[in-house]
Amino acid sequence: MSLRVAIAEDGALLRGGLVEVLARFGHRVVVSAGDAAELLAGVAAEPVDVVVTDVRMPPTFTDEGIRAAVALRSGPDPVPVVVLSQYVERTYAAELLDSRGGVGVGYLLKDRVGDVAEFVDAVARVAGGGTVIDPDVVRQLVHQRSTPLRRLTPREVEVLGLMAEGRSNSAIARHLVVTDAAVAKHIANILAKLDLPPDGDDHRRVLAVLAYLRG
Repeated sequence: MSLRVAIAEDGALLRGGLVEVLARFGHRVVVSAGDAAELLAGVAAEPVDVVVTDVRMPPTFTDEGIRAAVALRSGPDPVPVVVLSQYVERTYAAELLDSRGGVGVGYLLKDRVGDVAEFVDAVARVAGGGTVIDPDVVRQLVHQRSTPLRRLTPREVEVLGLMAEGRSNSAIARHLVVTDAAVAKHIANILAKLDLPPDGDDHRRVLAVLAYLRG
């Protein structure tokens, strides 16, 4: 499905690259902004399926992008948002995930854009209502926390990261080259160790794990 995308990135080269990448996969960038104010004005004037925005943009290069993302996701007409960050910024990630919009949300590190197919797939999943969190974000949060997260085995941490990307059990199994049954067992162990009840809804499952990680 072709998506109508809004992009906000102050770096002209990266912004142009994102436009080209999305166009290569059949999507249309209908809003291309260099700052948060331009993004908000563009989305107000042009309906979009998903927004991709940097965290830090002019004029202060602090949190303009994340503020715009929260506003777009929690407004009267919520829009799915993918936030790009240079590195893990725990406070900003938590603020984005805590925004209540009932629509898709993603938090990716900019390095992830280097894997073109994976990046475009993440944007499409968020546009479809999914939650996609960079696995490096999950791993760093895991290592910052004490028990019971330290009860997880390295393989369970890997599965947790893939869960946070919004992947289904079958997709996780293909990625790890294991059986679906093995993935189901790992997830059951993770949820048990984190004192989280099993849930058939993948989206709610990821949100529950992330809520725990945010502490």
